[in-house]
Amino acid sequence: MPMILNEDQIMLRDSAKDFCTNEAPISQFRKLRDEQNADGFDRATWKAMVDLGWAGIPWAEEHGGSGFGYKGLGVVTEETGRTLLASPLFATVWVGGTLINVGGSDAQKSDLLPKVASGELLLALALEESHRHAPYNIATKATKSGNGYTLSGEKTFVLDGHVADKLIVAARTSGDTNGRSGITLFLVDRNAAGVSVSRLNLVDCRNAAKVSLANVAVDAAAVVGAVDKGADVLDPALDIARIGLAAEMFGGTQECFERTVQYLKEREQFGVKIGTFQALKHRAANMFCEVELSKSCVLEALTALDEGRSAEDIARLASLAKTKVGETYHLVAREGIQMHGGIGMTDEFDIGFFIKRQSVAEQTFGDVNFHRNRYGELEGY
Repeated sequence: MPMILNEDQIMLRDSAKDFCTNEAPISQFRKLRDEQNADGFDRATWKAMVDLGWAGIPWAEEHGGSGFGYKGLGVVTEETGRTLLASPLFATVWVGGTLINVGGSDAQKSDLLPKVASGELLLALALEESHRHAPYNIATKATKSGNGYTLSGEKTFVLDGHVADKLIVAARTSGDTNGRSGITLFLVDRNAAGVSVSRLNLVDCRNAAKVSLANVAVDAAAVVGAVDKGADVLDPALDIARIGLAAEMFGGTQECFERTVQYLKEREQFGVKIGTFQALKHRAANMFCEVELSKSCVLEALTALDEGRSAEDIARLASLAKTKVGETYHLVAREGIQMHGGIGMTDEFDIGFFIKRQSVAEQTFGDVNFHRNRYGELEGY
């Protein structure tokens, strides 16, 4: 498969761009923040996104999807990153839906994926238990109880945790706290007895929550994948989610860069446009090169998903994309603030939103250091 967009994917991208620009601009995100919206996203906008078919893009038609592939979902997600659109698209489709699609039973796929595609069901992954991404660091316990299990423990940084209908909880059924083996994934109703969810206040004003589980009872049918083999589902699903997040981050990177260049063309100092200053030209040229390199990394990773390449290849590309886009977004967001001067630090200009989103997105599912180290290990260093 060529590492370019085909005609259908270009049409989808243009449609997504039109929707995000006109129906979900950054002003909508600002309004959600200022009003301290309880959901953290606009449900009417999410319904419109669902009606456009975005929530079912990667699933097979028998599961309510369109089978359009992850590259299609990637170009849509990229456009949402440009306007910082707050929605369940990442937590429910890229993360939760992918976990079901990768590791769920036929019954779970048939039941849950059509509900995700229709917007009826919101999902959230309850994985992290510390301030740093450590997918195997699971202390939450799942104890056998009759025909099911009893879950107890605490999770933090659960994306969309307070609005999700169901949580996918990573719990330990055997092994050491940091061991890859012994992790099991469970579907848990957010309103189940013993589940306590409290929303967290993040710097980018996006949705995350702390989840406490106190003797939460689930039956055996709630297991996603095999008992003690949850990591076999988590690993490929997290890599797909990382690629999706890289696509969103790349969209934000592009928008931030383009806004900064436009400002350089408009702002005058000493009677001339500041974009004519050689030092600023050099900095803008450096950003442009990094943006183009990041674009290639994201597109190659999305292409690998649709081609069904090996898990090892996709893992390397996921870490490469997350690292490169993370570095570039970090650079461009900070240069954007610097080149806007004093007004870049004010809330009046939107440019400040990007540096906040970049900070949180980079930490999600592994920062630059995590993925640089992981890529080295995958390459045998």
